[in-house]
Amino acid sequence: MLYLSAHSQFCQLGRDTMKNIFRTLTLLCVVALLLPGCGKKERSSTTGWKYNDQEWGGFEKNTDYEGQETPPNMVLIPGGTFVMGYTEEDVTYDWDNVSRRVTVSSFYMDETEMANIDYREYLYWLQRTYGASYPEVYQDALPDTLVWRDELAFNEPMVETYFRHPSYDEFPVVGVSWKQAGEYARWRGDRVNEGILIDKGILNPNPEQKDNDVFNTKAYLAGQYQGDVRKGLKDLRTGEERGVRFEDGILLPEFRLPTEAEWEYAALALQGLQENEKDENYTDRRIYPWNGTSVRYQVHDRDQGKILANFKRGRGDYMGIAGRPNDEAPFPDHIRENYPNDFGLYNMAGNVNEWVLDVYRPLTALTLEDVDNHDLNPFRGNEFKEMVRDENGRPVEKDSLGRLRFEYVDDADAAQRDNYKVGRPLDYLDGDQTSQAYYASDKYTLISDKARVYKGGGWADRAYYLSPGTRRYMDEDRSSRNVGFRCAMVRTGASQGNDAADENRFKTARKRRRSRR
Repeated sequence: MLYLSAHSQFCQLGRDTMKNIFRTLTLLCVVALLLPGCGKKERSSTTGWKYNDQEWGGFEKNTDYEGQETPPNMVLIPGGTFVMGYTEEDVTYDWDNVSRRVTVSSFYMDETEMANIDYREYLYWLQRTYGASYPEVYQDALPDTLVWRDELAFNEPMVETYFRHPSYDEFPVVGVSWKQAGEYARWRGDRVNEGILIDKGILNPNPEQKDNDVFNTKAYLAGQYQGDVRKGLKDLRTGEERGVRFEDGILLPEFRLPTEAEWEYAALALQGLQENEKDENYTDRRIYPWNGTSVRYQVHDRDQGKILANFKRGRGDYMGIAGRPNDEAPFPDHIRENYPNDFGLYNMAGNVNEWVLDVYRPLTALTLEDVDNHDLNPFRGNEFKEMVRDENGRPVEKDSLGRLRFEYVDDADAAQRDNYKVGRPLDYLDGDQTSQAYYASDKYTLISDKARVYKGGGWADRAYYLSPGTRRYMDEDRSSRNVGFRCAMVRTGASQGNDAADENRFKTARKRRRSRR
């Protein structure tokens, strides 16, 4: 009897469960019918044809796309207008950054400078991938650790320890040229995109990649790299699996160095000078990436008087006195040391100078007309390239390192266009006399197309160079113990970002600024 009773109760429970499931499904169907467009495939607004439907041709549209993902270690810098140029007296009388109003579109930028551990990861990958067949690739990427050597100073220990010892893992990498920094940025973009495909279950990790059989974003999109496929996307035209396309919006744009305008705009972080989000004006102008005219923390709390950046305070004073150091670092410091600015970026003043993308010219704009014509994302350094294709219009075979081949746009072809006239406009509107100066001894061009801008001031610089408007230059194949870099990336689509975290971060920065008054 007990068995029959239990069995009866169990059967009743099963019937009740099935009734509840049936009611739930019925309710969902009713809701689906009542909601407009629910359960229907999206149609083209201009042709009426259905997207993502094999019976209608299989034209695909990513209806789930929520905007560009924030890359690792980066924050969104919302675009806007600002006065680019000197924010204090030009004490060196260079007159090489005349103030002018420009607009910078939204972009992403690294929170921190690239660290030694980041660059060593890059070298490890190069050695593992190209070391056997192309050892010169690894050798060419090595930073110059001899930049620490000095005839009349005992810095020799830094030659051996600074780049490779774990004590300095999270310190900014130095001794890297502009060219090396650019190569790192391109490599980083490929590794991030490969990681995205692995995380999404499209590719399996493949640490055995060698020589030209390596993941390269452009080569993958062109169908010249397959990889260890785990599960492809469904091709709605053929019904078969396919690789990721650019139109899917899964892969990120290229990593690169920031332009000078982007870097200066990000360093000033003027968004923190709005009283509220409805204001259309900044309350003040900044000399440094923080408020006020002092390099010290001015709020009345336990940090009052603290130096806000790692720089050389005066002759022979790199860090202050024992027991009361002003910045605690005679050399570069930790990449997250000191307060971030109102965009959340660390060490945009001091610690190390940073390479930017631009070619250096003393005059960034020659006339008011030039300013008006180039006041949106101003940049000197464009080198327009096109993919090398065969007679059928397909990309030619990738090179021995797994990269597609590109060539500069021919000037004759560029001359036929209305929006640009030369393939490499590094010297476009370049009429300043300084760029034509020569040393009489060896005819070495003082300022050439190899001269690249660096900004921000470093641990060995005086406070004057901490102002974002100051600029210096060095040849693109040279390096220094006082120059590092960070990366940037274009923001595609809407400028305001695609998640609440960005807005919350800016609101927090604004509240923090007010609390420091």
